[in-house]
This record gives sequence, structure tokens and C-alpha cells, in this order.
Amino acid sequence: MDASINSFMAEVKKRNSHQPEFMQAVQEVAESVIPYIAKHKIYKDQKILERMVEPERLISFRVVWYDDTGKIHVNRGYRVQMNSAIGPYKGGLRFHPTVNASILKFLAFEQVFKNSLTTLPMGGGKGGSDFDPKGKSDNEIMRFCQSFMTELCRHIGPFTDIPAGDIGVGAREIGFMFGTYKKIKNEFTGVLTGKGLSWGGSKIRPESTGYGTVYFAQSMLKTKNDEVKGKTVVVSGSGNVAQFAAEKIIDLGGKVIALSDSGGCIHDSDGIDEKKLDFIMNLKNEERGRISEYTKKYPSGKYYKGKRPWHIKCDIAMPCATENELDERDAKNLLKNGCICVSEGANMPSTPGAMQAFRKAKILYAPGKASNAGGVSASGLEMTQNSLRYSWIREKVDDRLRGIMENIHDSCVKYGMEEDGYCNYVKGANIAGFVKVADAMLAQGVI
Repeated sequence: MDASINSFMAEVKKRNSHQPEFMQAVQEVAESVIPYIAKHKIYKDQKILERMVEPERLISFRVVWYDDTGKIHVNRGYRVQMNSAIGPYKGGLRFHPTVNASILKFLAFEQVFKNSLTTLPMGGGKGGSDFDPKGKSDNEIMRFCQSFMTELCRHIGPFTDIPAGDIGVGAREIGFMFGTYKKIKNEFTGVLTGKGLSWGGSKIRPESTGYGTVYFAQSMLKTKNDEVKGKTVVVSGSGNVAQFAAEKIIDLGGKVIALSDSGGCIHDSDGIDEKKLDFIMNLKNEERGRISEYTKKYPSGKYYKGKRPWHIKCDIAMPCATENELDERDAKNLLKNGCICVSEGANMPSTPGAMQAFRKAKILYAPGKASNAGGVSASGLEMTQNSLRYSWIREKVDDRLRGIMENIHDSCVKYGMEEDGYCNYVKGANIAGFVKVADAMLAQGVI
């Protein structure tokens, strides 16, 4: 079987050797899916996986804008439309200096499986720009978003491709882009998700990725007759996903003791309660400050410059910042300190070495394509509400989100349970996501 995987990866590498993030994502899927394909000959004969790793469309375009001093800047915009077998392309837009084709192809590839797991009719896509919103004024961000959407609008639509937010793209950016699309197209449609509540948004959409990550952890713990209540939890990041993961952990009776940002991490052994979390949310969302400022307000907290929180003793770890933020050494530290559960809130935050360490130790470990699917699930629910011209109450959306995350967990168990009783959630998520998309591709012919 290793020979088949190596042969497949060699062919993929010929076309994508300069795209390490994409290659890493494909490798992880191939290791789970190729043994399954070997037992189901039709997928192999029709070259389903070979077709899935090739984007249906990769769009690159120039984005020109001017700053508040009148200086012209040129950025590059992208949209990767990966697979539309089960529905229109769906996936976020990321504005960050590190954005390139490799990162967006990896994210789009992951999105195909993630969206399939939700059982909602959504294909996979991803996009963004190497534009950095940090330090920019609202007017500069507005001008960039308007220029970006002027080109992107040619390629998206409510029945074609429905982008959402991601790193660097929040309610402000979605608003500027939506307004531009509406003006150009002269129509009010649900072409973007993550909209404001007064103009087509859905309740708990901002909370959904973080909440979903915790709901998935709760489902995993239930298989061991355990729960979040009473557990100590470390969370990386302090943005949208991390904030609401922390909020839900507190709501379920867990104790959050760490958060981080790109500068370092804080550790508060007394726990980050609702009041302290409110301070962090205001600090990051309104003041756009650094997590280090927490210790000035709460002396019980310690700040570790340049470090992520994986050296801190905990029961549950939730990497919610960015890709490859948790390496093999970090994983071994977590295991040595008694961590029993890892639920990923970011996309591919654990390196291959870390993932192998978690699986070898047979702890509860959920890959991001399963555990952070809450965000796109809520986006799908927002699309449904837009189609109905109706808005559901918070409790209904939250209940549906919880149900979707429980169903994703059950699908992972169905395909990931091994002979010794250990559930390999990585294997389960990859195969469950693959089967639905593959069957749709078979039904639609060779296109």
C-alpha cells in the first residue's frame, strides 16, 4: 500500500512541488483514502482522487488600491474553485501577507472534505490576497476591498461560489465587499456569508467555528464517558475562533488557562473567566491590542514572549491560530503533561509529526476538517436563511450547529474505528468526506 501512496504522491509532486502546504494536505488525505480506494475499484478506475487534487479553476488577479496619502499599492488576489460536485463552491477569503497559491490550494482541498462532512450541499473553494489589513485605516481597507471585489464579482454568485471570511476578513471587510458586489450587480443576494444581522446575516455565525470545535471535543469525550466540565484547557490564538471556543468552554464548565497571539502566550492558572474573556475580546476586537496587555490588567497571568501555549499542563488542547503551529515537540510536551484530547479549531495546525504522535499515543485527536467545520456549517445555514428570506432565532441555529457537529463526529467514528477499538478521527474524516464527493463525481460523469 505504501507503494501506491508513494506513486500517487510522486505524480502530484510533478505538478505541485513548489507548493509545500498543498502537498502536505494531499499526503495526509492520501494515506487514509488510498487504502480505502484499493477496496473499491470503481474509485480507482475513474481516477477520482487524481481529479479531486486538481482544482476545477484557479483564478489570480491584480488588486490596485491607494492609501490615505495617495500612494498606489498593488496586491495579488486569488480564488481557488476546487470542487463543485455536491454544491456551489464555498470557503473563506483570507487577507494576510503569507497568502499564496499553495496555501489557498491546501485550504480549498481541505474545504472540500470539510464541507462534505457537514452533509450540506456545498462544494469547496478558498480565496484571498497577500494584503495585510493590520495597521490600515478603515478607508484604506474599504478601498482595497472595493478593488478586490470589482474583479472577484466576475467569478462568484449565490449559485456559483459563496465566499465567507477567514483570517484578516471579518464583518467590516465582508460589509465593504458585499456593498461593492451589490452595486456592480444591482442585486441583493446571499453571495457572501458572515454578513451583519441587519442585512442578511445569521445569528451565532461569528461564534460558530469556536463553538463547533468545542462541541466536537464534547462528542469525543462522551465516547469515554467524560465531558468538558472540570477540564483545564489551553487555546492558541485570541481571534474570533479562539475567543468563542473559550466562551463555550467556560459555558460548559471547563477552565481556560491560556490564549496567545503572534507575539506570545498568556497563562493564567486561576482561569480566564467571563469577565477576563470580555477584556480580551475588547482588547483584540476594538483596541486591536496585544495579548501581553492582559498581565497589566490581571497580575495572576504570566506572559511568555515568542511562545505558544503547548508547554502548559492541560487536559484539552485547542489549536485555533494557524497552520503548522503545533509541531512534534509540542505534541510530546502535551502528552507528557497529561493532555487527553486535542480538537483543532484552525486549518491543519498540527504538523505531520505532531499528528503521528497523537495517534500513536491513542488520545482523542480531531483534525480541523472535522472539528472546525462549525464555521462553514453556520455559513450553510446562513445561505438557507437567505434563500428563505427569513432569519432563525439564536437557539435554533445553535441547536442545528450542535446537531451537525454530532453528525460529523458519528461519520468519523463510522469510517475511523479500528480493530483495537481506537477511533482514528483523521482516517474517519478523510474517508467520510471523500465518499460523498466521490459518489457525486461518479454520478456526474467524467467532466
